[in-house]
Amino acid sequence: MATRNDILAHILEKKAIAVIRMTDIARLTRVIDAIRAGGVECVEITMSVPGAIDVIKDVSRTIGDKALIGAGTVIDAVTARRAINAGAEFIVGPVLDLGVIGVADEYGKVVIPGAFSPGEIVTAWQAGADIVKVFPATVLGPGYLKDLGGPLPQIRLCPTGGVTVENAGQWIKAGACCVGIGTDLLDKKAIAEDRYEVLTEKARRMVANMKID
Repeated sequence: MATRNDILAHILEKKAIAVIRMTDIARLTRVIDAIRAGGVECVEITMSVPGAIDVIKDVSRTIGDKALIGAGTVIDAVTARRAINAGAEFIVGPVLDLGVIGVADEYGKVVIPGAFSPGEIVTAWQAGADIVKVFPATVLGPGYLKDLGGPLPQIRLCPTGGVTVENAGQWIKAGACCVGIGTDLLDKKAIAEDRYEVLTEKARRMVANMKID
């Protein structure tokens, strides 16, 4: 069983978390295989997906040895506990909830709560967050992370919202330890047409863009 440090190290190494909102397990498995082939191995199944807990359970059982499966849009301790019991190795939230952090700590899982302002970010970090999700990052831009890095270099930040295959590298260069990306990586049209090679190519391009010389 992977330790909390192992899980965190894997996320930091891969630098990207794919945010997935799908219920079709057959296609979901193929999507994960496709982005894995391109170098993206961390997958967040959001609680906004109908039957998300069952989806996490099924995916964790079938390909949990190939990809790091986490739960997203977790806003309370009860949901965090259910997700972890279903197989989630990391918990991501759109907001800061101390109960969620407490449950993740209890089970030895990585927790990435959401925060927006510097005050919220510091509070999340001091409460025990492994990484703080900067959300929504769409309106902030990479410059915001760069500004935060001056007084708060010790805090690991993961922007989500507004991250694309092409600009992911800009976020990393601005100080992000990793990024959360959904729509731009997980091309809905390509998935509907079973053209999974499109996802692999996008993942490869993003991974290449995130490399810092």
